[in-house]
Amino acid sequence: MRGTVHIFMSAVSGVLLLAACAADSHAPLPAFMRAQASDPPPELPPDVKQLVHDRLDGVFVNTSYPRNVQVSPPHHEVRGTGWTACVRAELTSATGKPLGVQTYRISINDGQIMDRQRADAGDNCDSERYEPI
Repeated sequence: MRGTVHIFMSAVSGVLLLAACAADSHAPLPAFMRAQASDPPPELPPDVKQLVHDRLDGVFVNTSYPRNVQVSPPHHEVRGTGWTACVRAELTSATGKPLGVQTYRISINDGQIMDRQRADAGDNCDSERYEPI
Protein backbone atom coordinates (compact mmCIF):
# COMPACT_ATOMS: atom_id res chain seq x y z
CA MET A 1 0.00 0.00 0.00
CA ARG A 2 2.80 2.38 0.92
CA GLY A 3 4.53 1.74 -2.44
CA THR A 4 1.34 2.52 -4.32
CA VAL A 5 0.95 5.89 -2.55
CA HIS A 6 4.60 6.72 -3.30
CA ILE A 7 4.13 5.94 -7.03
CA PHE A 8 0.88 7.94 -7.12
CA MET A 9 2.50 10.98 -5.47
CA SER A 10 5.45 10.80 -7.86
CA ALA A 11 3.09 10.75 -10.84
CA VAL A 12 1.10 13.73 -9.51
CA SER A 13 4.32 15.70 -8.89
CA GLY A 14 5.50 14.97 -12.44
CA VAL A 15 2.20 16.14 -13.94
CA LEU A 16 2.31 19.36 -11.90
CA LEU A 17 5.86 20.06 -13.01
CA LEU A 18 4.96 19.56 -16.66
CA ALA A 19 1.89 21.76 -16.29
CA ALA A 20 3.99 24.52 -14.78
CA CYS A 21 6.39 24.39 -17.73
CA ALA A 22 3.54 24.87 -20.19
CA ALA A 23 2.00 27.83 -18.34
CA ASP A 24 1.46 30.89 -20.47
CA SER A 25 2.25 34.46 -19.49
CA HIS A 26 -1.23 34.97 -18.00
CA ALA A 27 -1.26 31.89 -15.77
CA PRO A 28 -1.83 32.42 -12.03
CA LEU A 29 1.71 31.38 -11.13
CA PRO A 30 4.68 33.28 -9.76
CA ALA A 31 6.37 35.35 -12.46
CA PHE A 32 9.47 33.17 -12.63
CA MET A 33 7.30 30.13 -13.53
CA ARG A 34 5.30 31.82 -16.30
CA ALA A 35 6.29 31.69 -19.95
CA GLN A 36 7.53 35.07 -21.08
CA ALA A 37 5.49 36.85 -23.73
CA SER A 38 7.35 37.21 -27.01
CA ASP A 39 5.71 40.41 -28.21
CA PRO A 40 7.94 42.50 -30.43
CA PRO A 41 9.05 45.81 -28.97
CA PRO A 42 6.57 48.60 -29.70
CA GLU A 43 7.33 50.50 -32.86
CA LEU A 44 7.49 54.26 -32.61
CA PRO A 45 4.79 56.07 -34.58
CA PRO A 46 5.96 57.53 -37.89
CA ASP A 47 6.42 61.26 -38.42
CA VAL A 48 3.43 61.72 -40.72
CA LYS A 49 4.12 65.42 -41.30
CA GLN A 50 7.63 64.72 -42.56
CA LEU A 51 6.57 61.70 -44.66
CA VAL A 52 3.81 63.62 -46.43
CA HIS A 53 6.03 66.67 -46.87
CA ASP A 54 8.78 64.56 -48.45
CA ARG A 55 6.40 62.44 -50.57
CA LEU A 56 3.57 64.81 -51.43
CA ASP A 57 3.46 63.29 -54.91
CA GLY A 58 2.80 59.89 -53.28
CA VAL A 59 -0.47 61.21 -51.88
CA PHE A 60 -1.65 63.79 -54.42
CA VAL A 61 -1.21 64.10 -58.17
CA ASN A 62 1.18 66.98 -58.91
CA THR A 63 -1.26 68.58 -61.33
CA SER A 64 -3.87 68.85 -58.55
CA TYR A 65 -1.70 71.57 -56.94
CA PRO A 66 -2.35 70.59 -53.30
CA ARG A 67 -2.66 73.57 -50.96
CA ASN A 68 -3.20 73.85 -47.21
CA VAL A 69 -2.09 70.24 -46.69
CA GLN A 70 -2.94 68.88 -43.24
CA VAL A 71 -2.32 65.52 -41.57
CA SER A 72 -3.85 63.62 -38.67
CA PRO A 73 -1.88 61.73 -36.03
CA PRO A 74 -0.96 58.15 -36.99
CA HIS A 75 -2.93 55.20 -35.65
CA HIS A 76 -1.63 51.65 -35.45
CA GLU A 77 -3.48 49.37 -37.87
CA VAL A 78 -5.94 47.03 -36.22
CA ARG A 79 -4.62 44.16 -38.33
CA GLY A 80 -0.99 44.17 -39.28
CA THR A 81 2.08 46.06 -38.25
CA GLY A 82 1.62 49.31 -40.13
CA TRP A 83 0.09 52.68 -39.41
CA THR A 84 -2.69 54.75 -40.94
CA ALA A 85 -3.25 58.50 -41.03
CA CYS A 86 -5.54 60.92 -42.81
CA VAL A 87 -4.33 63.67 -45.13
CA ARG A 88 -6.42 66.48 -46.54
CA ALA A 89 -5.78 69.39 -48.85
CA GLU A 90 -7.45 71.80 -51.21
CA LEU A 91 -7.10 70.42 -54.74
CA THR A 92 -7.63 71.55 -58.31
CA SER A 93 -9.09 69.37 -61.07
CA ALA A 94 -7.26 68.56 -64.30
CA THR A 95 -9.32 71.27 -66.02
CA GLY A 96 -8.22 73.87 -63.47
CA LYS A 97 -11.45 74.05 -61.50
CA PRO A 98 -11.27 73.95 -57.69
CA LEU A 99 -12.26 70.59 -56.20
CA GLY A 100 -12.32 71.88 -52.64
CA VAL A 101 -10.92 69.97 -49.69
CA GLN A 102 -10.27 66.29 -50.43
CA THR A 103 -9.32 63.73 -47.77
CA TYR A 104 -7.26 60.56 -48.19
CA ARG A 105 -6.32 57.73 -45.85
CA ILE A 106 -2.70 56.67 -46.18
CA SER A 107 -1.08 53.41 -45.09
CA ILE A 108 2.46 53.56 -43.75
CA ASN A 109 4.82 50.59 -43.36
CA ASP A 110 8.49 50.74 -42.46
CA GLY A 111 8.50 54.53 -42.71
CA GLN A 112 7.12 54.57 -46.27
CA ILE A 113 3.72 55.57 -47.66
CA MET A 114 2.55 52.30 -49.17
CA ASP A 115 -1.01 53.12 -50.21
CA ARG A 116 -3.50 55.94 -50.34
CA GLN A 117 -7.25 55.83 -50.81
CA ARG A 118 -9.96 58.42 -50.76
CA ALA A 119 -11.36 58.53 -47.23
CA ASP A 120 -14.86 57.27 -46.55
CA ALA A 121 -17.10 57.21 -43.47
CA GLY A 122 -15.45 54.04 -42.13
CA ASP A 123 -12.03 55.70 -41.97
CA ASN A 124 -13.09 58.18 -39.25
CA CYS A 125 -11.10 60.93 -40.97
CA ASP A 126 -13.92 63.43 -40.34
CA SER A 127 -13.41 63.16 -36.58
CA GLU A 128 -9.60 63.47 -36.66
CA ARG A 129 -7.55 66.39 -35.36
CA TYR A 130 -5.42 67.86 -38.17
CA GLU A 131 -2.19 69.84 -38.20
CA PRO A 132 -0.63 71.66 -41.17
CA ILE A 133 2.60 70.31 -42.60
